[in-house]
Amino acid sequence: MYQIKLLNKISPSGLDVFPKGQYAYSEECPAPDAIVVRSAKMHDYALEPSLRAIARAGAGVNNIPIERCSEKGVVVFNTPGANANAVKELTMTGLLLSARKVVPAIRWLDTLKEEGEAVPALVEKGKGKFAGPELKGKTLGVIGLGAIGVDVANTARHLGMKVYGYDPYMSVSAAWAISREIKHAASLQEIYENCDFISLHVPLTPETRGMVNTESMNTMRAGVRILNFARGELCVNEDLLSALEEGRIGCYVTDFPSAELIGARGVIAIPHLGASTPESEDNCARMAAQELCEYLENGNIRNSVNLPNLTMERSGKVRVGVIHRNIPNMISMIARVFSENTINIENMTNKSRGDYAYTVVDINSELPENLAASLEQIEGVIRVSVY
Repeated sequence: MYQIKLLNKISPSGLDVFPKGQYAYSEECPAPDAIVVRSAKMHDYALEPSLRAIARAGAGVNNIPIERCSEKGVVVFNTPGANANAVKELTMTGLLLSARKVVPAIRWLDTLKEEGEAVPALVEKGKGKFAGPELKGKTLGVIGLGAIGVDVANTARHLGMKVYGYDPYMSVSAAWAISREIKHAASLQEIYENCDFISLHVPLTPETRGMVNTESMNTMRAGVRILNFARGELCVNEDLLSALEEGRIGCYVTDFPSAELIGARGVIAIPHLGASTPESEDNCARMAAQELCEYLENGNIRNSVNLPNLTMERSGKVRVGVIHRNIPNMISMIARVFSENTINIENMTNKSRGDYAYTVVDINSELPENLAASLEQIEGVIRVSVY
């Protein structure tokens, strides 16, 4: 029976994916085959020898020690797109809030509570200072065209906005999903120079950390409104606050509040509500469970963040999965072990990703007891699993 450890509370609809009688899950599991996690910090977590996979019920994996997992042959999954609609809807909310000054207007209105019958007249007199532009006809720049970015771009286009999209690593599926009316930006500079609103939808990497800073904001349109529903560290808060004070930035909307941003003029700070919908939590949990089942039962990898994605239809009695270093002659050395044991290979697939690779072998005969051990003796082999 497969043992699944839960490091956070997981939606019951996700847990229902695990076939009863084949899987057991709990928060206390001394020798788990896999872990399901949401926000729990794992950087100091001692990876059990039995652990083969970690599924993050969400997109971001900053709370997981990715490189340490790779070195031990632990596949790390995330659930891209499962919360896309939820984040897209909140981004569009932020877009409207940034334009129409709804938040400061409501705060001002709260101060009139004790004015009694004078409230209607005071409202008519004071509302003018909260006027803001319509979105129709304005230009939005979407940086990062994954599942969320594509949804935001398409929805903004339906609202009558002109939309620029930038993503040098755009996937084929995203290319199929995005509207042909979205203008492809050749550079970030093209976004900065042409857009009234800019929405960030990129992962946090060494290259993207602090991408919104004094230097980049100086090249943006005066009064631009910036939305950050991706990761707080993409923006340098000190630089943003200075730009807001000087009027170079019109508004900053973020789902990642910090002490210096709360209550600051021109900042709309939301308490990380991007994926906080029951539908999103259900979708992420189901997708995470499905990824684990497919890997634990068949060795197929979908949506891994550290190892190559590889799926192969089963064509034999036994499947062997080998996680190894991406170095020369590995495939021939793996095949030689099967040949030395007089085993015919029915099907074999290999894929690599950076320093790591994954080879899957299907055979139509019984597996000799020593074969897995022989594969593990190959220099560069990290983990061998039999399915």
